Amino acid sequence: LYKLEEEAEQGDVEAQYNLGLIYECGDVVPQDYKEAVKWYRLAAEQGDAQAQYNLGVMYANGQGVLQDYVMAHMYWNIAAVSGDEDAIKYRGIVEKDMTATQLEKAQDLARDWMNKHQ
Repeated sequence: LYKLEEEAEQGDVEAQYNLGLIYECGDVVPQDYKEAVKWYRLAAEQGDAQAQYNLGVMYANGQGVLQDYVMAHMYWNIAAVSGDEDAIKYRGIVEKDMTATQLEKAQDLARDWMNKHQ
């Protein structure tokens, strides 16, 4: 685990994603959703679509973050641009529980995020 953390801290996107998964699942270390979100976010900012999708799940379920459908939609929208089929599916599901204003905000946030990180 130490080597993986070292690689992740040096910016290795695969190591960042894997650490997020390890902390989310809690098999190797005690489950820590906040730590999972931290590592997923770093991987997502480097374009990892699975990390982007997983962040959407974390926000939708309120795991490690406050439950926030706007942020869930934003991350699923970003992952969907990379062709993630699950992100497309769940983005559509969460839209049904969002107001038009929330949907517009999520789309604006996704656009701003992609301009900043890609």
